[in-house]
Amino acid sequence: MIDHAHDLASVRDATDRLLTAVAKLDNASVAEPSRLPGWSRGHILAHLARNADALVNVLRGLPMYASGAARDADIERDAPRPLDVQLADVRDSAARFQEAGAVPADWTRTVELRHGVTDSASRVPFRRWVEVELHHVDLGIGYELEDLPQEFTEREIAFLADRFTGHPDVPPTRLTDGTRAWSTGRVGEAVAATVTGSPADLLGWLAGRRDGTTLRVTDGELPELPPL
Repeated sequence: MIDHAHDLASVRDATDRLLTAVAKLDNASVAEPSRLPGWSRGHILAHLARNADALVNVLRGLPMYASGAARDADIERDAPRPLDVQLADVRDSAARFQEAGAVPADWTRTVELRHGVTDSASRVPFRRWVEVELHHVDLGIGYELEDLPQEFTEREIAFLADRFTGHPDVPPTRLTDGTRAWSTGRVGEAVAATVTGSPADLLGWLAGRRDGTTLRVTDGELPELPPL
C-alpha cells in the first residue's frame, strides 16, 4: 500500500530543504548553468513550480499540461526571473500542491500524466517527491545523491527498476547494493549481468545522473538505459 499522506509530508520536507538551500544563492548564481544540459538553475526552479501546478491538475482530473510546447514555453518564460520571484513561485506552487493533496478523494483512482502515462493517484505525491529531490541535486549547489533520504533512494531505485522491466532494449539485469537486490530489463530470459554499487550510484545510473563507471558489473556488460 502506498501511504500518500506520508509521501505528502515527505514532499513538504524535501521542498523546505530545497528552499532553504536556494535562498542562500543570489541572482547571478540562479542564472548559472545547472547540471542538466541546456538548463540554468532558473530553468530547474521554474520547472519545479510549474510541475507542482501540473500535478494539481492531475489530481483534479485535468490534463497535466495544456501541451508539451506550452510546458516548455512556460519554463523558458520563467527561467530568467530573479531569485526572490523564483523562491516565491516554488513556495506558493508547493503550497497549492499540498492543498490539493489534502482534499478528501479516492486515492485508488487512476489518473493520467504526460504522454498517456497512467498511475494510481496515491503515487502522485511520490512522483512529486522525485521531482523535488532529484532536481535539488541537479541544481549543483552541494546537495548530492548521497544526501538523499534512505527511504527515498530505495523506493526510487525500485520504481526505476520496475520502469525498465520488460523494456525490449534493456537486457535482463540484476541490481544489488550488497544487501538488497532488484531486477530490471527484459523478462523471461536468463540474467545477462549483475550490477553492484552503492545505493546512490545505482540511483544515479538508473536516473541518468551518473554514467555508471563506479558500478561493478559481473557476468556481462553494463546495459545502456533509454532516456527517462
